[in-house]
Amino acid sequence: MNAPESLSSFNLLGVRVSVLNMPLALHTLERWIEHGERQYVCVANVHTVTESTRHPDLRRAMNHAGMVTPDGMPLVWMGLWWGHSSIARVYGPELLRQACRFGVPRGWRHYFYGGAPGVAERLVERLSRENPGLQVAGVESPPFRPLTEREEEELVERVQVAAPHLFWVGLGAPKQELWMAEHAGKLPVPVMLGVGAAFDFLAGLKPQAPAWMQRAGLEWLFRLMSEPKRLWRRYLVNNPRFIWLALSQMLGWWRPPDGD
Repeated sequence: MNAPESLSSFNLLGVRVSVLNMPLALHTLERWIEHGERQYVCVANVHTVTESTRHPDLRRAMNHAGMVTPDGMPLVWMGLWWGHSSIARVYGPELLRQACRFGVPRGWRHYFYGGAPGVAERLVERLSRENPGLQVAGVESPPFRPLTEREEEELVERVQVAAPHLFWVGLGAPKQELWMAEHAGKLPVPVMLGVGAAFDFLAGLKPQAPAWMQRAGLEWLFRLMSEPKRLWRRYLVNNPRFIWLALSQMLGWWRPPDGD
């Protein structure tokens, strides 16, 4: 599953986070498409990295990805601390927007898979207005349950006919990471990208944090205030755990498992 030219990475709590910035991410996608690669992309933040310390299957899924983007600012800061001066945030929603813009003159075809009924359609409508000439190969909202064997076969058939270059997965973490790892090599598409809440954000269904909060690493606070009942455990339990584990790794008190 590795690309001909693998990306540099650093081990954060057992997850190999790619040393990336947006231009490098886009040109890596371009290289994979040109080479006919079958890769998938995970966007990593405090939540997914911390969860990977509890769930080895999630850690394995992320470490088998061709690219693990530093989606959250704490991951960027850790990369800088380890001397990776070129690293910058590659935020899932912005990666989706930039890939659509970058792909128009290259003829990239996009397939959007995920979200509640109607969300992907609304997303496509907005992206198409922003990017005249955007080629949409398919749009669908899968059931919340696992697909049956026949439904899996039908999905592969639809993707085969649609012939997308990029297959965007909006199932939420960690479901989308596990789903992509399971379907790697099965779906006839060069690149799958799990972008979580990007569907809802870019469709205008959920508010995004102001740019200054994103730069300051405070997006978690904005999201907590927006959806306290759903997200309180993610941020008030996971964030302190991440800080403790990351500090322990930085100070040499704890050695993370090698990326597997």
